[in-house]
Amino acid sequence: MKNNPQTIPTYEIYRMGAVTRLTGLSRSSIYRLEAANLFPARIKLSASASGWHSKDVHEWISDRPLAAKAKGAK
Repeated sequence: MKNNPQTIPTYEIYRMGAVTRLTGLSRSSIYRLEAANLFPARIKLSASASGWHSKDVHEWISDRPLAAKAKGAK
């Protein structure tokens, strides 16, 4: 019988610096979009640290052209 170990997806946790570089948004824009539920929610890492799942950030970036088309942008 063949033993197939289960594949575990690898995700990173992005801190604010990585998120601002990837999205091109400022810190305040990210916080504003997050508060309006238009950006992925942060996860708490410790009492004073938080970050975002890399998968969520990349999905949000990928969805941007779709959001622009929905608003009628060219």
